[in-house]
Amino acid sequence: MLSINYLPLNSILNKEALESIYSNMFANYYWSDDFSAQYYIAQAKAGFIAVTENYKQQELLIPEIQFKYALLDFKDLHISHKVKRLLKKEDLKLTIDDNLDEVFNGINNQHNSWLTKKYLNTLKATKNVDKNFKVISAYIKKDNLIVAGEIGYIIGKTYTSLSGFSLKNKNYKNYGTAQLVLLAKYLEQNNFSFWNLGHPHMPYKLALGAKIYSRAEFLERWHKSII
Repeated sequence: MLSINYLPLNSILNKEALESIYSNMFANYYWSDDFSAQYYIAQAKAGFIAVTENYKQQELLIPEIQFKYALLDFKDLHISHKVKRLLKKEDLKLTIDDNLDEVFNGINNQHNSWLTKKYLNTLKATKNVDKNFKVISAYIKKDNLIVAGEIGYIIGKTYTSLSGFSLKNKNYKNYGTAQLVLLAKYLEQNNFSFWNLGHPHMPYKLALGAKIYSRAEFLERWHKSII
């Protein structure tokens, strides 16, 4: 048996059970074998960010209610001189749509990702299930290729990143950061409250201008913004 607790749908939907999970600062990971659209949307709305893991030859969903979150308020967006020069030199366009397959392929061609085909199918299954939840792809194309992109979801006035990639090619240097900057500007222009970048441990998130929030601080902002 896994050393982390099972998280059933009824616990996510039960206010008292969820508050108990939130207040338990000794646990962050949970597991489920439920890959339904209903379950995925519920855990995402509750503030979990889910990945996958294999256990005894079974693929499981691993929702995490993080101890800390990296959130970007758009007034804090930092654009490096290199990216400013790139954006000035190149007329880069950010595309927002549901082209999940092509971005998924880019992610998995670059690294062995937790974003599996089963997970992707769950994301696809959420389409039109809940009017307040939408999975998107955000990417830059150059030379008829997606050179940088990511998959994430919108809930209310929040956007949460799941996974992304940029081509490791000298011809596309800094395009990954440019994609992030253009996405931040898009979110700001469309009156999003903030961008949830998930784990704060990756330096690029703080370099972009994100700040670190505790679980309690995150949840206070989160629940006000996803309505």
